[in-house]
Amino acid sequence: MQILFTGCIIGDMKINAKKNINFPVIIEKDESGFFVGVVPSLRSCYTQAKTLPELYKRLQEVVSLSLEVEKKLFKTTTRTNQFIGVQNMEFAS
Repeated sequence: MQILFTGCIIGDMKINAKKNINFPVIIEKDESGFFVGVVPSLRSCYTQAKTLPELYKRLQEVVSLSLEVEKKLFKTTTRTNQFIGVQNMEFAS
C-alpha cells in the first residue's frame, strides 16, 4: 500500500512536498463477499468494500486519517513493518 502526501508548511511558506510511505496491507474476503483491508502498522486502520477498486480507494482514505490521528493524538512517528509472508494455518478448536 502506498499513500501519497501533499502539502507541508515550513515557517510561513507552504511547500507541496510528496512522500510515499509503504505499509503491508492484509486483504481478505469475508463470508458476505466483502473485501476487508487491514493495515497492521496503524492503530484501528481497517475498512471494507464490495469491490477491490473501491477497497483501494477506502484504504487510501483510512490510512490518511490514521496517520493524522497517530501524529496528533498519540504524537508518535509511523512505524513501517517489513512484509515477510502470509500462511494459512490450521488450529485445533
